[in-house]
Amino acid sequence: MGMSTMIYELSKSFPKEELYSLTDPVRGSSRSVTANISEAWEKKYGKSFVAKLTDSEGEARETQTWLQFAFACNDINEEQYNNLHNKYNQIIGMLVNVMNQSEKWCSFSSINKEKNNL
Repeated sequence: MGMSTMIYELSKSFPKEELYSLTDPVRGSSRSVTANISEAWEKKYGKSFVAKLTDSEGEARETQTWLQFAFACNDINEEQYNNLHNKYNQIIGMLVNVMNQSEKWCSFSSINKEKNNL
């Protein structure tokens, strides 16, 4: 959530003519990273959990692409771009690690479901 807030603040300085072609998309994809993680956490069971995290990873990669456009158009400087790109690489790495260990993250929710069914 902190990253999407950073992007929101940074995107306030984007040119007005980029509102629909850059500002809205980068804000939307950065927010979707967090929203999809929230949905995954709510659906903590196997394939649905991994599917929502996969969506989150895709949104993080999309955010990186929008940041590349912002950098190429001189809407952000190289330091800002590198900082944000690296932070999103870390987020993507964490998402991949959780997906690769999804059984660890989902195991207790299936135990709770079994208890509720007794």
